[in-house]
Amino acid sequence: MTNPQVYARGFASLTAHTVDPLLNLVRKSRAPRLLDLGCGTGVVTAAALALGADVTAVDSDLDMLEYTARAHPHAAVRLATLPELPFPEGGFDAVAGNFVIQHAPGTPATLAELHRVLRPGGTLALSWWKRDEMPATTLLADAAASAGLPRDPDPPRDFDRYTSPAAFTALLGKTGFSGGAVDTIRWRHRVDLATWWDDVTGAAGPRFAFILEQDAATVERVRQAYFALAAPYAEQGFPVCAHLAHATR
Repeated sequence: MTNPQVYARGFASLTAHTVDPLLNLVRKSRAPRLLDLGCGTGVVTAAALALGADVTAVDSDLDMLEYTARAHPHAAVRLATLPELPFPEGGFDAVAGNFVIQHAPGTPATLAELHRVLRPGGTLALSWWKRDEMPATTLLADAAASAGLPRDPDPPRDFDRYTSPAAFTALLGKTGFSGGAVDTIRWRHRVDLATWWDDVTGAAGPRFAFILEQDAATVERVRQAYFALAAPYAEQGFPVCAHLAHATR
């Protein structure tokens, strides 16, 4: 389980950069009923509420949901695990998922479910990381490896077949969406290196929890390796790249 308080002050600041472009479709379509898919600590929920949307936020992590429910009492909060959603057909005007589609088991089935819960003409917006342009996170894994810390490789994901803009756009069409396209967004994530270490490892998410589970001497070796690898990014920040897909039901 992820520590939502630490996640909110750390990793959520990285994901927040794509919230405005993700919600551009909501602004254009004036969609009042929005589903925040994989809401986490509620970054998208907060922005959508500020736009006047009627927000339903879902996540599979109960701690995250409890955090979002406390922070945003005007949103409806539900526990849900993709690819199934506990909502009727056509119940939403828009679905926004910020960095969640890559974690869903069965990407085609997930998109089919999102198509189902959208009304005809409803809008879909989804973002995901370009994994080979993410030193903000890959450096921690590299630091662990350079310090001699063994770790099982990440299991293959169904989404790996659809990470390219062309492949995902084609899948949107196959699952019934129209006007599908994928934009690429790049930015610099400027953050104090020590703060980033504390927040990303302290969030205890599934990717980095293993680091702090080691003995103190091993953790310090990893930490020093991280600072050495991250030093070139101290002034300009970590380069980040994400893809943003949008389509209409």
